[in-house]
Amino acid sequence: MNKKTIRDVDLKGKRVLMRVDFNVPIKDGVISDDKRIKATLPTINYILEQGASLILMSHLGRPAGTGYEAEFSLKPVAERLSELLGRPVKFAPDCIGPEVEAMAAALQPGEVMLLENVRFYKAETKNDMKIAEALARLGDIFVNDAFGTAHRAQSSTEGVAHFLPAVAGFLMEKEVEFLSKATENPERPYVVILGGAKISDKIGVIRNLLTKADRLLIGGGMANTFLKAQGYEVGDSLVEEDALDTARELLAQAGDKLVLPVDVVVATEFSNEAMHKVVPVSGVTPGWRILDIGPETVKLFGEILKTAKTVVWNGPMGVFEMPNFAKGTFAIAELLAGLDAVTVIGGGDSASAVKKAGVASKMSHVSTGGGASLEFLEGKELPGVAALQDKE
Repeated sequence: MNKKTIRDVDLKGKRVLMRVDFNVPIKDGVISDDKRIKATLPTINYILEQGASLILMSHLGRPAGTGYEAEFSLKPVAERLSELLGRPVKFAPDCIGPEVEAMAAALQPGEVMLLENVRFYKAETKNDMKIAEALARLGDIFVNDAFGTAHRAQSSTEGVAHFLPAVAGFLMEKEVEFLSKATENPERPYVVILGGAKISDKIGVIRNLLTKADRLLIGGGMANTFLKAQGYEVGDSLVEEDALDTARELLAQAGDKLVLPVDVVVATEFSNEAMHKVVPVSGVTPGWRILDIGPETVKLFGEILKTAKTVVWNGPMGVFEMPNFAKGTFAIAELLAGLDAVTVIGGGDSASAVKKAGVASKMSHVSTGGGASLEFLEGKELPGVAALQDKE
């Protein structure tokens, strides 16, 4: 990574303003998954050990952006972070303004404060420079450790970097290094597994990776569109009719690089309780819908994967939220856990799939950013990374 990190700057006695991704699931004030909070602890602890004070900022959910909304308050996060750090975390009632500036100025080295949800201001998502400048007044140095939001140019991710020296935290550095290695300089054979519902979300990714990967394994809802483009009957399966021409074009471009399912699990309706069975891809009939890859496809994918040295996986193989249609996704997770290869999981549903399968710790890297990792795989520049200072 050619960007400066917190190791490259003197933090002693400084006030560090740090963007984190604390967008965690909260219901009735209780956090059900604190993985994203824990992921920032190495950076937080390092900054405090260097004798700095720390002001953290994040978004949570999708508030209307017209002011305070209790259900989107970061207060429960401040409490959980305090438990994890074993020290008090002050909580600011807002993210900008005189009261918050006074609280930030009063912080002593080793003290931590979390700002209220930056998205209580709608303009923040538009990269409003007035908000960016108001946030920048809180610190001396800006650290971005929120890879999950790095694909968006917003006041708290890109704007602040116009007013303060900006460097990466350890989580940001790790994300960029793993994804760069997997896309720019992978050890070969390099295999990419793509799933999820839609081709349209991943056209750019498929195009980019076809020039880089040795094989591209396709599952999930997006496989249905490819199968229909090849002339197969797909019954009532989810298909993007307006992406069929694109699918045909990609199939022609890919040749044998792109590998589709050979059998699938079909059901009579979109429900875990629905009647279901395994059929070859040529055996789908009207009235049935494809909800998972079948065992022969798992075997085929496994044969390709066992020789791989680098694997990137983004998107589930089926409707893994329903136990009857999770077997394909979990089988792929198990296969990856047993490989002697660099395995990179591209955030979002794939990250929750390896966690549900109990094999997350066996992956080389599980990304904290679904959308950001997808755009990275597409070869796009991420504004939150681009804004950081280059190494000399």
